[in-house]
Amino acid sequence: MNAYGAKGQHGLPVRPGMTVPLPGPLHSHRDKLSELADMGYTDIWSAEADGADAFTPLALAAAWEPRLRLGTAIVPAYTRSPALFAQSVASLADAAPGRFAIGIGSSSNVIVERWNGIPFEEPYKKVRDVVRFLNDAFAGEKVSKEYDTFKVDGFRLGIKPEVKPKILIAGLREGMLRLAAREADGAIINWLSPEDVTRVAEVVHGAAEGTPKEIVARIFVCPSTNTEAVRSMARFAIAAYLNVPVYADFHRWLGRGDLLKGMWDNWKAGDRKAALAAIPDEVVDALIIHGSPEYCRDRIRQYFDNGVTTSTLAIMPFDPELKHWDAVRSLSPSAHK
Repeated sequence: MNAYGAKGQHGLPVRPGMTVPLPGPLHSHRDKLSELADMGYTDIWSAEADGADAFTPLALAAAWEPRLRLGTAIVPAYTRSPALFAQSVASLADAAPGRFAIGIGSSSNVIVERWNGIPFEEPYKKVRDVVRFLNDAFAGEKVSKEYDTFKVDGFRLGIKPEVKPKILIAGLREGMLRLAAREADGAIINWLSPEDVTRVAEVVHGAAEGTPKEIVARIFVCPSTNTEAVRSMARFAIAAYLNVPVYADFHRWLGRGDLLKGMWDNWKAGDRKAALAAIPDEVVDALIIHGSPEYCRDRIRQYFDNGVTTSTLAIMPFDPELKHWDAVRSLSPSAHK
């Protein structure tokens, strides 16, 4: 039984994690990372959008705090060339043997195309090909192969980590979730409620055919009882994500089409204010955990109960009175004791 009250599913340990980088400059995080481990957090997971790159915060943590497992949630499949991708992954796996997992996803057209100038084409095939190439590269042989979305001619990875890193795939709907189960070590999921996890986990485990697969969930949480302030700010985050086509399709698949139709219609019409107002409280409360620390810890536990094996908590600054580190402490495994 872990601190959240859930047993590991399919023989995998339950791992409570935190999203990084933490607030403040990267060079100031050493003591905070150690405190995370002291509080019972087992993992830290980085992202890559418009802030720090995914690897630098983890490289610092690899040297500073050996108790933490390191993961990316996620690195876009498009924004590094294949050889460089393999080098980045191998370097961090070499720095933290046995405690690094590379999470790969398609990201979005905004990040890939608008910010990086790379065509956002065939995301399923692109993610699949990057995963296959990494597996080929980590086999140690020279890679000369034409994948569907790129070609590699004569690359051999010049660094061989002691332990091959786990590879995880970020997935929303069935295609990518099944890919994660068939060709990777697990799935990374995002923007869903504890109740939604049951459906997602069924897809993953069904495709895995009995092989244990890790399921990592980014969980958005704001331990505050200032309900109206939190809901008001949360609507901006929900609108920013759930109007992106892949997330809209995901929530239609989850059964929220009717609840979100008002937001989608107003957003498409260019009325942002009306779109925000059209997001029902029940959607906010399902996707953003908020309330007392005790209530929040109980909701986090439900993610684990329904099939998540690893959490990466994202503390959302939706209450101006809430101090980030107080939230980290109040949600930690040690807070249950």
